[in-house]
Amino acid sequence: MDITLTSLETEHSALLSKKIAAEIASQGGWMPFSRYMEMALYEPEMGYYSAGAHKLGAGGDFTTAPELSPLFGAAIVSTLLPVLEGLQAQGLATHILEFGAGTGKLAQSILTRLHDLGFTLDHYDIIEVSPDLSQRQEVRLSKLVLDLGLTTQCTWLSSLPKDFEGIILANEVIDAIPCDAILFQDGFWYWHGVAFEAGKLLWKRGKPVNQSLLPETLLTGNFSEGYVTELHSQANAWMTHIAKQLNTGLFLTFDYGFPESEYYHPQRLEGTLMAHHRHHAIQDPFYLPGLCDLTTHVEWAQIARNALKENVDDVFMTNQAAYLLDAGIGDIALEIGDASNPEIFLPISNALQKLLSEAEMGELFKAFAFSKNLQTLLPGYVLEDLPGLRGRNRL
Repeated sequence: MDITLTSLETEHSALLSKKIAAEIASQGGWMPFSRYMEMALYEPEMGYYSAGAHKLGAGGDFTTAPELSPLFGAAIVSTLLPVLEGLQAQGLATHILEFGAGTGKLAQSILTRLHDLGFTLDHYDIIEVSPDLSQRQEVRLSKLVLDLGLTTQCTWLSSLPKDFEGIILANEVIDAIPCDAILFQDGFWYWHGVAFEAGKLLWKRGKPVNQSLLPETLLTGNFSEGYVTELHSQANAWMTHIAKQLNTGLFLTFDYGFPESEYYHPQRLEGTLMAHHRHHAIQDPFYLPGLCDLTTHVEWAQIARNALKENVDDVFMTNQAAYLLDAGIGDIALEIGDASNPEIFLPISNALQKLLSEAEMGELFKAFAFSKNLQTLLPGYVLEDLPGLRGRNRL
């Protein structure tokens, strides 16, 4: 792997490594992996998402579905529109809130599609931890509002409002929430943390994990010596918080992952943790701290259970391909592109292939949703009546 760094990049990563090493020393020589991941991604002015690196798109470290095509956001509108119309019919403000909006392309495609369908959205709010990305979002959406003559108010918030009424979106957010790593040795599960020795960050075993923190699958399964996987307490707490704060409306997220039985499969020996740099997938999470994205796959079963504990109506999960096809992405592609003109339609077709193919994003990526008090907005409706969510529920 040939990665050439500038002197500033090298210095940036070295400074963050030094800060991480100092904190490890202050904690007695060992740090939980979740704290390392938090610093590597979110340390103010130094972490991957806190510093101003180019992250998304062809020149960044990874590409997301909204970056591939506006068709992704246009298809999502098929799911959102009945809920927005229900809010409007009840005399409520029509409200979308997006976590981690990237470059703003998903917001742009959603607002454009709503405008094309003649629907006026009142508010599009964003919660974004990256100052760099917030700035890029504001530039993009300010221009869109001006170009289309929208009356939508776009606002950047620091936290989710209490008793929220509307729609909450998150695309590839859960995978970047810090997780803990655990290690199976001598018949027990141990915290798999971080040390700094001989000038290098490295894995180091910690104390045994309290069994009350382990899912049943890890307590009863047959795992080989040295098996490594992840626990997602922060992601599950985030899901609980959202389900609690949503008063009326819909939550919809897209991310890569597996249900519990697949996630903790005995053959998944090294877990799902991965670093990304300039479209390279890197196994070593300690490679270039602050310059690499760190992600894990989502374990959807526990995410769903945490939502259900907060009295949501129902939960739903399917793969991205099934979701997009049911949401009508094929018809939208024919609507906006001329299928008889290869120059126009070939890029659209290529994007569809990446979004839908089992070998690309179609199977690994999942759509997960829940509603709360949906029938107050849409009498007689259940979650699985919404376009995109009418197929087989894989939970």
